[in-house]
Amino acid sequence: MTLLDAILHAMLAVNGFATSPFVLILLAFAGAYLGGRVVEYIPFTRRIIERREAQLAERE
Repeated sequence: MTLLDAILHAMLAVNGFATSPFVLILLAFAGAYLGGRVVEYIPFTRRIIERREAQLAERE
């Protein structure tokens, strides 16, 4: 039962962090930043970005 109590207390602590608006804002900013960085490293999306940049350069 002590292990179950420890698990329940940990779950309650995580739930408290997850419902805090400050933590959610930090997670949103971190997710947006990491998402932008990951998109640059995926070859398929990198080709799409390069094509768009080339099209913009041709127009100018």
